Amino acid sequence: MAEGTVLADRIADQRAGVGDPRALLGEFRRALVLVPLAGGGLWTAEFGGVRWVCGFTDEAALARFAQGRGSVHDAGAAGRSWEFARLRGARLLDEVAPAMGVPAGVAVNIADPEGSMFFSPVTGVVPDAVAVDGENAVHPRGGDGGRER
Repeated sequence: MAEGTVLADRIADQRAGVGDPRALLGEFRRALVLVPLAGGGLWTAEFGGVRWVCGFTDEAALARFAQGRGSVHDAGAAGRSWEFARLRGARLLDEVAPAMGVPAGVAVNIADPEGSMFFSPVTGVVPDAVAVDGENAVHPRGGDGGRER
């Protein structure tokens, strides 16, 4: 079974309420994820105050995303293919997200409403030093966010 298929199956299990979140995270960390390239870097999107690296489990999922972006970015436009990098999920969470300098996570298969999954910038997913809920978290109202000392 292909790597992307295993990850897609774990995502489907989790979305159906029968998956193990730790197993899903472990599978994501081991999987090679396809990340489109844009403007000399990885394709990202901002939503909810988080910068999301957009990754895909396989070329079919990436093609659905490309088609949804219109003719300028369409993988089939004028016979041009969409360039992408293959990166391990662990590298995206442990190196790429922290290097962004803002809260960052990974959004997988975002063109598939029933098959997408978000790996948020929280403790246990990204390094604690950059987790939005970690010891170094900055809270919008200042202070320590109500944590006991």
